[in-house]
Amino acid sequence: LLNINVGGKLFQIAYKVLAQYPITRLGKLALYTDPVKKLQLCDDYLVQKNEYFFDRDPSIFHYIFHFYRSGVLWVMDEMCPSNFVEEIEYWGIHLKYSQRCCRILFEEKRDELNEYLKIEKELEAELEPLESGAQFDGKFLGRFRKMVWNLIENPYSSVPAKIIAVMSSFFVLISIVGMTLSTVEEMKNKTGKMWMEQMEMICAIFFTSEYIMRLISSSSFKNFLRAAFNAIDLVAILPFYIQILFENLDDGDMQYHEELHKVENVSKLGKVLKLIKLMRIFRILKLARHSTGLRAFSFTMRQCYQQVCCLLLFIAMGVFTFSALIHSVEHDVPGTDFTSIPCAWWWAAVSLSTVGYGDTVPDTILGRMVAFVCISFGIILNGMPISILYNKFSDYYAKLKAHEMSQ
Repeated sequence: LLNINVGGKLFQIAYKVLAQYPITRLGKLALYTDPVKKLQLCDDYLVQKNEYFFDRDPSIFHYIFHFYRSGVLWVMDEMCPSNFVEEIEYWGIHLKYSQRCCRILFEEKRDELNEYLKIEKELEAELEPLESGAQFDGKFLGRFRKMVWNLIENPYSSVPAKIIAVMSSFFVLISIVGMTLSTVEEMKNKTGKMWMEQMEMICAIFFTSEYIMRLISSSSFKNFLRAAFNAIDLVAILPFYIQILFENLDDGDMQYHEELHKVENVSKLGKVLKLIKLMRIFRILKLARHSTGLRAFSFTMRQCYQQVCCLLLFIAMGVFTFSALIHSVEHDVPGTDFTSIPCAWWWAAVSLSTVGYGDTVPDTILGRMVAFVCISFGIILNGMPISILYNKFSDYYAKLKAHEMSQ
């Protein structure tokens, strides 16, 4: 018998049993005749008791001991997957020696744990800024740039930093309100336009100053351009300057082109300016920089993109299927709106979403039966991912909030 002391507990295994598994650590210990090689396999050797000592977990070694006696590796659910894999790798035993049912469940648990650790790491990275204060040490104007960085990126560093964070959200809301009021008929007079233009100019100056401060305080220009929030900041200020550029081009064309060409060019520039002004709506995304809820929602969409894509795929399949069915049933009805399958797409999409505007409805009994099946399918389809998305969103939001409070 080979005497093995694992963490203070003594085990005895027959040499002939260990010899059946020559690639394992204990199998090598039983087969080697060179004492030096044997000592390399264990942590210590007690000559008086003829015991080989291993400084490992004795509770897990019970399963290793059972494996040598029965040839089957037990895997228990209460074990930590990472710790168990580390232990069996130390003893040189492969997971293939376990039963297939236990191995499948164990691998699923290990994958879930790895996915959990991956999400935890990404959640921590979500709140951690791209830069850190230590990155400015030894660089040009490092102390000044670090001060600017704390002022603009770390709202909890000082009272002025918190004030700037609040002002940033305030100017975003003011900008959105100004863009909304500019479409109101009563605000399109000369006085209203002047106020709106002044408000837009003040917001653009603040956003530009904020962007320049972030650019100055960045330790890596490449990482600065790759950051999503910085891209949002750039989109927030570009429409103002592009609008000024187009208006100047418009004035130049008014002076040097013929009257007919002027009118055509002004019309084109007007459409472009409307599109550029519409881009200001993206400024609302700036709120995500200071909103844990918006970050949690964005993180949920990124983590659940496969489920969302499956949902969109099922919706598309439902739209094509039920639009074809309703067209085949209703196309012979006089005055029907289902004249073709593409014309029925809108009805199918509205019915699947359970909104039901009522602008297009079937007239025949068979058509109404198809509509009932379509609506029922839409209820089931919409109910499937809601619980998954909500549970993940609430979980991510709680973790982000806890991590933010700990920081």
